Amino acid sequence: MSRFQKIAAKLDQYGLDAMMITSEPNRLYATEFHSTAGMALVTKEKAWFFTDSRYIEAARKNVAGAEIRQNTNEVKATDLANEVIAACGIKKLGFEDQYATVEDYNSWKEKLKCEELVPAAKLLMELRAVKDESEIDSLIAAQRIAEKALGEVLDFIRPGVTEKEISAYLQYRMLTHGAEKMSFEPIVVSGVNSSMPHGVPSGKPVEDGDFITMDFGCVYRGYCSDMTRTVALGHVTEEMERVYNTVLAAQTAGIAAARAGVTGKTVHEAAAKVIADAGYGDYFGHGFGHSLGVEIHESPNAAPSNDKPLPAGAVISAEPGIYIPGKFGVRIEDVIIVGEDGARDIMEAPKELLVLKA
Repeated sequence: MSRFQKIAAKLDQYGLDAMMITSEPNRLYATEFHSTAGMALVTKEKAWFFTDSRYIEAARKNVAGAEIRQNTNEVKATDLANEVIAACGIKKLGFEDQYATVEDYNSWKEKLKCEELVPAAKLLMELRAVKDESEIDSLIAAQRIAEKALGEVLDFIRPGVTEKEISAYLQYRMLTHGAEKMSFEPIVVSGVNSSMPHGVPSGKPVEDGDFITMDFGCVYRGYCSDMTRTVALGHVTEEMERVYNTVLAAQTAGIAAARAGVTGKTVHEAAAKVIADAGYGDYFGHGFGHSLGVEIHESPNAAPSNDKPLPAGAVISAEPGIYIPGKFGVRIEDVIIVGEDGARDIMEAPKELLVLKA
């Protein structure tokens, strides 16, 4: 079943005659084609994709299962949509309330000739929560690129190299290996800076005795990778080693708890208990993980706020951490695929404590 067909099959559930797709992430998901402009319209019987002269040739070659039409300055995408609305008798039209601005909504309200615009972003979020085989293949390919860059940056790290330089090198190597762009701006923090989970790379040189946390990923075929590794430079203290091993044990426990039908909250709590039992409960403040796909943060989450069962085919990060202000922090992150009988870790990079030569 194509993604257009999957969307069409859900229209009755949401009381819709058609779904309008305008956001870049959902266009990519639905069409399997990347463009910065365009509109897809999906009814129970047919799909259309409208885009401008920049993408029309490529769209005709790459978008399957939809009628491709070009919008222009004179004939807007909303004009083409109105032709479909009239021809198909569309009354209730779904739109992506999660992405639409007030300006977008007011414009559609004025220009589209349907009876009702219905908030329906959830329809697409539910579909995107369960990855198909081609999506998983793209996620794994993106992950392998990031892992190659990790292996290379470990040889690059030495005393005196700055956090910014490590970040730049990671990005350069991922692009060299085929990445389209970064999933997000890499987080590279060292020493006392590593206690900030989302710290920004600075001009601080890494030093003997530092933990260096690197959180990074890239986009390949439109899909994101995400990983974190914390390494030490020169030597570690007994406390550093204890914290690292606690985080690793917490990640292992969370992954072991993940399976279809288990809530995201339950997975988080399995990891959080390990950290709390070790005496570091006050230093783990974020969720165990988030979903990822065409966006770096998607649903469902493995977090205290998610009391809904995880579906088979969900892809989530596994990233517990301990962050001690003024000292150091540790985070270890893999990506897992949730299955009926457990979770599959798609990462190949080792995660035992690594102490680099100073």
